[in-house]
Amino acid sequence: MEGAHEGSRADGGAGPDGAPAALLERRHDGVAVLRLRRPPVNALDAAAQDLVGALAREADACDDVRAVVVTGGAVFGAGADVHEMAAMTGEEMAARAPALQAFTDAVAAVRVPVVAAVEGAALGGGLELALACDVRVCAQDARLGLPEVGLGVLPGAGGTQRLARLVGPSRAKDLLWSGAPVGAEEALRLGLVDEIVPPGTDVTRLDQEYKPPALLDARLRRRPAGDRAAV
Repeated sequence: MEGAHEGSRADGGAGPDGAPAALLERRHDGVAVLRLRRPPVNALDAAAQDLVGALAREADACDDVRAVVVTGGAVFGAGADVHEMAAMTGEEMAARAPALQAFTDAVAAVRVPVVAAVEGAALGGGLELALACDVRVCAQDARLGLPEVGLGVLPGAGGTQRLARLVGPSRAKDLLWSGAPVGAEEALRLGLVDEIVPPGTDVTRLDQEYKPPALLDARLRRRPAGDRAAV
């Protein structure tokens, strides 16, 4: 690891143990790793969402970064922090909506390829974060879905639009209205993910443990360090 920026309470989000809820690692190979670190299931509260957005903007500003991998470790992300949501009034939730959309928009706006490395579960806001990435690589045993309908709410971080663009309006409605998660094989068939890998594959090790798809690989190889215009 060449350099790292750790979020803190002052920067935005922290996990239950006080450690930063997300971390950006910048490596010598040009890959930046954005790690979610809010155990046990990476449920992101408002401060953690803001921190992820800030780290995405930081990665985008680094001239030596040619790819970003977003990972949550054993569990990619179980969505928003429902305990925080339960304590909010309707007015507070409405006021929070623009910032909720902003954190996934920041990931989508990164000008180099962004890969979501999905293990365990990507549910609710976790899946919305993955949808904001350019490529979704999914472990064989992962589950993906938008179960918010069970709480009487709809995805608020851009998931409705990005999901429909990926899988089509009809299948998107089925996933949104049922709230039922799908497994890796079904997600691949729907076009929700781009590739399935064995559980435990370290997708952050591009060209070493994980071989990126041909199009992504070509984009990575074409861009010299420090030259954004080549992507």
